Amino acid sequence: MKFQFKTIRSKILVSFLVLIIPMIVIATRISMTYTENSVVMNSMEYTTQLITQMNSDVDSYIGYMENISQLIMMDGDVHTFLNNAYEELEIRQLAKDRVINQFETILDIRNDITNLAIIGTNGRYLLNRGKDEINPYIDVKQKEWYKKAIEGNGNIYISSSHVQNIVNGSYQWVVSLSRAIIDRQNGEVIGALLVDLNYNVINNLCKKITLGNKGYLFLLDEQGNIIYHPKQQLIYNGLINEMTLEVKECKENYFLTEGLKEKKLYVISRSEKTGWTAVGVANVSELFEQRTQTQKLYLISTVIILLIAMLLSILIARAITRPIKKLRDSMKEVEKGNFHEKVDTYGSDEIANLGKSYNIMIQTVEELLETQVKDQEQKRKSELRALQAQINPHFLYNTLDSIVWMAEEGKNQEVVTMTASLAKLFRQSISNEAEEVTLRQEIDYVRNYLIIQKMRYKEQLNYDIQVPESILNYFVIKLVLQPLVENALYHGVKYKEGGGTILVDGYETESTVVLQVIDDGIGMDVEELSHIFEKRKSTQKTNRVAVRNIHNRIQLHYGKEFGLNFESRKGYGTKVKVILPKRMGL
Repeated sequence: MKFQFKTIRSKILVSFLVLIIPMIVIATRISMTYTENSVVMNSMEYTTQLITQMNSDVDSYIGYMENISQLIMMDGDVHTFLNNAYEELEIRQLAKDRVINQFETILDIRNDITNLAIIGTNGRYLLNRGKDEINPYIDVKQKEWYKKAIEGNGNIYISSSHVQNIVNGSYQWVVSLSRAIIDRQNGEVIGALLVDLNYNVINNLCKKITLGNKGYLFLLDEQGNIIYHPKQQLIYNGLINEMTLEVKECKENYFLTEGLKEKKLYVISRSEKTGWTAVGVANVSELFEQRTQTQKLYLISTVIILLIAMLLSILIARAITRPIKKLRDSMKEVEKGNFHEKVDTYGSDEIANLGKSYNIMIQTVEELLETQVKDQEQKRKSELRALQAQINPHFLYNTLDSIVWMAEEGKNQEVVTMTASLAKLFRQSISNEAEEVTLRQEIDYVRNYLIIQKMRYKEQLNYDIQVPESILNYFVIKLVLQPLVENALYHGVKYKEGGGTILVDGYETESTVVLQVIDDGIGMDVEELSHIFEKRKSTQKTNRVAVRNIHNRIQLHYGKEFGLNFESRKGYGTKVKVILPKRMGL
């Protein structure tokens, strides 16, 4: 982009700022980015340590529950109670009593265990302390934890958090640990063991972790289902959303997300033991609480540096531009036409040498302008004389021949008319030395010319002059219409089969006078029209330089906004507009 500066001082100042501002901005941006990245990485490492520790606590807890389940699994009384091989009621009852005692011991010791149960494939079951009944409205074998246990063939299955309704009349949030009970003799699955862990245990483990005022932690199972979330009810009710899918598909141990209101950092830790995923969510705005103060400090420092730089650049620029300002003031005087205003030069630097050269230049320009004024005046007079002399000999010879022929034929009146018109034509073109004449005189000149040509070409030429009286007293430069009428005759009407018509009219606008020469001759094509103002040689019979000559004279005399305007179509004729300023005299 190109910028326009009023002073060199401002250019020096702006150029300096253009260099320094981007550098400061880039350095500030790099510093802020580095700081932000460092904060994010530190926060990620801290959050990773917290959720890894929480995962470890959960793993330890689940591991302890696994040991309890293993203890129950190894109890022979459990197998005796569930196995169909033991049909004696007394033996099975004794085994049941010992299992109940074991369950009661575990439930008394561990209040974090909500339910203990063994469910046989043969329909036998034992719940907690032996007094609870299975909910009659559910099919236990269709429960997820039961099917996974049976399919797992002894491997432990840990469910996500859910409401356990196996016990009639009891509905509690739990995490279920289940595994198949396998017959030691034949290896067949004879039932399933269920250990329901109180959900509050997981809840309390997770709540111990704090990630700022807005941060939080949640747990997902292997399928991406939520085990724990501080706003779990809102999520289940569809009031808020959590990025569980993004967490599940993430290949890294963290990612950043742009929310509608704030940016968040998600840190992920997966447990190999449980398959659960612990996710710590930190609010980035909290991580950058000091960023605003840091940005203000950078901004204040930048402004101070820029102010000092601007002050120094202004002082330096002023010292550099003082002699240039003097040179500029001198140039303004020269613009007003005062070529006597010289520049005081001292020293030997580039600006001083420029001042010396400038003094020599304006002296030379003054001399050249004086010469040019004289040359232009002489040129205008020469052009007018040349145009006055452009009534070519062929036209004069033909006119005199026509007079002789008409005299021999005894057409005395025609001889008188043509001779009188020829005399007026020469009088107006040669005798008047003035550069401008009234439009009335210019129209009379054209009328005399057309009278002569009409008598020569007879039916081949028709003409009409319709210039309104209201504009006849305006002044115009001499000989602007006759050459155009001549061109209309020799290049348009003359070559049209059956003859043609030339119309001369005019009108005025608010600031101009417009004259028109219109013919219905052979016209011009686009190519010819595009070369109408090009320099060309004149012929013996016609004036081919008139168009360019008239256009240049008008613009030289009145300005570039005036001159000739051509419109033409091949086979339809030509219209020439002469656009002149309104002038009531010199």
